[in-house]
Amino acid sequence: MDKLKTIKILLEKLGMPKEQQSDLCCYAILAMANIGPSDKWNKATNEWTRIHDIIGFIKEKYMITYAENSRETFRKQAIHHFRTAALIEDNGRATNSPNFRYRLTKEVLDVIKDLPNEKLINSFLSKHEKLIDTYASKKEMTKMPVKINGKNFTFSTGSHNELQKAIIEEFAPRFAPNSECLYVGDTIEKDLVKDTKKLKELGFEITLHDKMPDVVLYNKEKNWLYFIESVTSVGPMDPKRIIEINAMTQNVTCGKIFVTAFLDFKTFKRFSEKLAWETEVWLADMPDHMIHLNGDKFLGPRNNDYQEKIYTNKIKKEDLKEKVSIVLYKNMPVTVTTIYKDDCLVKDDKGNLYTALFEQLMPIK
Repeated sequence: MDKLKTIKILLEKLGMPKEQQSDLCCYAILAMANIGPSDKWNKATNEWTRIHDIIGFIKEKYMITYAENSRETFRKQAIHHFRTAALIEDNGRATNSPNFRYRLTKEVLDVIKDLPNEKLINSFLSKHEKLIDTYASKKEMTKMPVKINGKNFTFSTGSHNELQKAIIEEFAPRFAPNSECLYVGDTIEKDLVKDTKKLKELGFEITLHDKMPDVVLYNKEKNWLYFIESVTSVGPMDPKRIIEINAMTQNVTCGKIFVTAFLDFKTFKRFSEKLAWETEVWLADMPDHMIHLNGDKFLGPRNNDYQEKIYTNKIKKEDLKEKVSIVLYKNMPVTVTTIYKDDCLVKDDKGNLYTALFEQLMPIK
């Protein structure tokens, strides 16, 4: 077995993450052990060395050239992790000192000198935690715990999941009490909670191409479904999204509530012009309040016929005429000025111009 493959197996058994089993990392270990392609393992040494020397050794002995400006790559991908895993040590000098050096620890040198035997690996692992376990525990510590339907889950870190956690823990008890979470995703684990059986019982038609709302809550007592989008950068409840969800739930008979959740008012303002009418807005930093887009009705399902009337495209592109057609856009009369392939330019009575999708336009009755 060649030297590179042997070191790769060794790093795996020592518990190094996949990224630290790369060829670059293996060559770095071989260089620090002063082992060339034909050298015997028991000839390994652990002399103090620089990254510059490591790059030179790899080029001379293994005919692999790494540019001199790749020193930072070696430092970030190999050296830092090797030191954390107790595979190497430094001489304690300032990192910007020309005399700063690294070397294999005595324990790892003994393991390498004993290759291909592996009896010393267990001795090393009895004294040091595997780096892959160390990193995994750190990731676990940074995850956000959340209780969903009485069970404990964890969200991976990030603003999107921070908002989803707030929806579950803050929004639901206030505005959807006694509701059951039928669906919530995670930025890493896509379907963290997905009650497919219950969703189908309620009439959902879910295909691989359907994008579920970020959170779906169901209140059995009121027979209400809450469709909630967690918006930090994209994806509010705009008219197009309403159409998509209605298509996915065309056989659902219970009341539908469409909610866009934001972390704060600043983010809400960025998306305010895109939000569909007859939907609700909730802000995590003001959890006791809701913003209702249309004041005729507070939180509750809209009449399905009314939703269909508003969000189904009743105006066809071919029915429109530039500078002639007057229609409703976001409940205000506008004149169609320019018609494009997928949308059009409309102008209100103050001269303001808007780009509108055809499905956003309604006839004036």
